Amino acid sequence: MKLRVQLQCKNLHEYLRELSPEILDRLYNHPATCLGVYRELPSLAKNYVMRMLFLDQPLPQAAVALWVKKDGQRDHDDCVSVLTGLRLWHSQHLQGGLQGYFLNPVFKDNLGTALLGGGAQWADEGSTLGPDRHARDMESLDRYAMERWEVILQFMVGSPSAVSQDLAQLLVQAGLMKSEAGEAPYITSAGFQFLLLDTASQLWYFTLQYLKTAQSRGMDLVEILSFLFQLSFSTLGRDYSVEGMSESLLTFLQHLREFGLVFQRKRKSRRYYPTRLAITLAAGVTNNSSSSSSYNIASIPGTKDAGFIVVETNYRIYAYTGMTE
Repeated sequence: MKLRVQLQCKNLHEYLRELSPEILDRLYNHPATCLGVYRELPSLAKNYVMRMLFLDQPLPQAAVALWVKKDGQRDHDDCVSVLTGLRLWHSQHLQGGLQGYFLNPVFKDNLGTALLGGGAQWADEGSTLGPDRHARDMESLDRYAMERWEVILQFMVGSPSAVSQDLAQLLVQAGLMKSEAGEAPYITSAGFQFLLLDTASQLWYFTLQYLKTAQSRGMDLVEILSFLFQLSFSTLGRDYSVEGMSESLLTFLQHLREFGLVFQRKRKSRRYYPTRLAITLAAGVTNNSSSSSSYNIASIPGTKDAGFIVVETNYRIYAYTGMTE
């Protein structure tokens, strides 16, 4: 019998729809963000966006409704809800009292840049620092990523694992651990549920908690979100330069390093390597566990036997492993 996990883990679009219109509009100034958001749209919504990408005039809502058959009206309504909720579609009064839709102009321009080229280069620029004497291959990056992530999970269950004060505080703020005066943090009920999630869901939930506290840390939410989207279009095994990064982004990079999302040989190194965890992260978590975004611990070389047992004071026992059914 499986334990039902009650921990709520929003998918990418659910998270974005909760952001203010001002933040969303700023996010769409980045081609990587636009392509990442488009990539995770339902198939029908992608079709709607493509139909309007090259139109300069709004379309009557009644005409758009004819794009589906009568038995597809529910899917149509769901798509309209997603597209308007993400501010990808705007409404406009047309002549004759009709209502029309038009594609968000900023999103439209930057999605076109992402799909067709043009503008400043933003994807897979790679490093301009020359060959790396300490280059990392894909297998070593996979191993490093899961080693770093396992440190966090082991810390949560009380193993003697060293994590930064920032990370420990984030675990407490996320409700996954609890800290009382003079005592080391200890895992909560929500923390146990967190351990039962698959790795992709763990990473995404943890990242959402980080993003919630970003602005209170003095960080620019749009800047770090845009960077996460850009990482999702990186090439595994290729190094990238930190040149031009703001102090806020450099701080964020160090946090990603601790989470196992990027490899950086030294804190002051001028190059970094995105890991597979970072490349799959921005796809978020869908409601379908078979999504191509899923990332299982057992898929990492050398970690198929990884795991540990959690014993509660009420004698319940949980085995946390990388095994799949």
